[in-house]
Amino acid sequence: MRLNRRTFLGSMTAFGASVAFPVLGQESLTDMFSRNSVLRSADPTGNTAAAAALIATNEPILSYDTLYNLQLAISQYEPFVAAGGWEEVPQRAFKLNLGKSDPAVVQLKRRLISSGDMPLVEFANDMFDADTDRAVRAFQARHGLVVNGWIDEATWYALNVPAATRLQQLYLNYTRVQQMAPQLTERYVVVNIPAATIEAVGGSMVEQRHTAVVGRADRATPILASKIHQINFNPYWHVPKSLVRRDLTKYMLENPNYLAEQNIFIYDGSGNTISPATIDWANITDSQVNYMYRQEPGAENSMGHCKINFYNKHDVYLHDTPSKALFGENARFHSSGCVRVEGVNELVTWLLRDNGDWDRGRVDQTFSSLERLDVSVKGQVPIHTTYITAWANKQGTVSFRDDVYDFDEQGKITFEG
Repeated sequence: MRLNRRTFLGSMTAFGASVAFPVLGQESLTDMFSRNSVLRSADPTGNTAAAAALIATNEPILSYDTLYNLQLAISQYEPFVAAGGWEEVPQRAFKLNLGKSDPAVVQLKRRLISSGDMPLVEFANDMFDADTDRAVRAFQARHGLVVNGWIDEATWYALNVPAATRLQQLYLNYTRVQQMAPQLTERYVVVNIPAATIEAVGGSMVEQRHTAVVGRADRATPILASKIHQINFNPYWHVPKSLVRRDLTKYMLENPNYLAEQNIFIYDGSGNTISPATIDWANITDSQVNYMYRQEPGAENSMGHCKINFYNKHDVYLHDTPSKALFGENARFHSSGCVRVEGVNELVTWLLRDNGDWDRGRVDQTFSSLERLDVSVKGQVPIHTTYITAWANKQGTVSFRDDVYDFDEQGKITFEG
């Protein structure tokens, strides 16, 4: 029988915590099979695909379906937390992966069984076998981590978040979703900041999902509700004054050719070009900060090939980026408040659905042409930037994310846009 949260928590409640945890067997798999045998029997690629399937349902994070699923998750976690939760995974488990043998694997297996990521077994041996690899990848997918099967730093820390903390996240996020669900329309975009992901929703189903890069803690992406009203193709980027003082001055002191390499030009209030060599970057004046610093369209443009505008007082927007490698990271909190979108051409095509002949081919061609073009979005699409650190889907998969802005710690339920 494969363990799920309901059966495991039921056994916890009926028989106590001790019976649910397997113990080290008298005859381990390492006595029967070699490391090479374990490696041959495993299917890491298939395990990664199975992990992805656990979270790939079409319910939006913001929806009444999620509200119902969260309620079920809470009912399952409550008795488990009351019974003592799960045990910690020791630090010696760090960097373990498929084929390794170590006593810490026993505790790792107990932890993965307790959260329903691994089947319940009669005996847990100390071999990191194919089942353990599959379970670790499932755990990583549920927590928004790079799915690699390794007990890397991010995975080890996520494993050791107490069950009581996870239950508190479920409570908080149930209330957050409950408050926001009535605001939702037929078609909308959600930026979930803790997950650093974007959902394009239509007809109560997720039609597109995108990996994102959002604001770091000291330059947070604001939480708001607005409407997407315009696409700027191949835009200029006007460097915000705050970034001129905080970032450009530092970069220019390190590399006097930085502006030229980034195709950034400086203009005064009359539109005259200013030479970077005339500015003392170590002692830049307020009037020089107030110059216009404009990056031309092209491969190095910080907004990539497009900017997606929505009404807000914070001067933030969605945009493309030349820094594609950031999308592959665990913690995608690098921006100064704006949101970078992976696969932005697909999202732009979705947003311009009602604009006539703006199919994917035309969007891609406009990107590559470097033509400056602004297109108004017909039927302006609602957008919600929000803060959901726990949710569940119809398969019973419960996902968690880190409390990157400490809003869970503060117990925040409502946010001002």
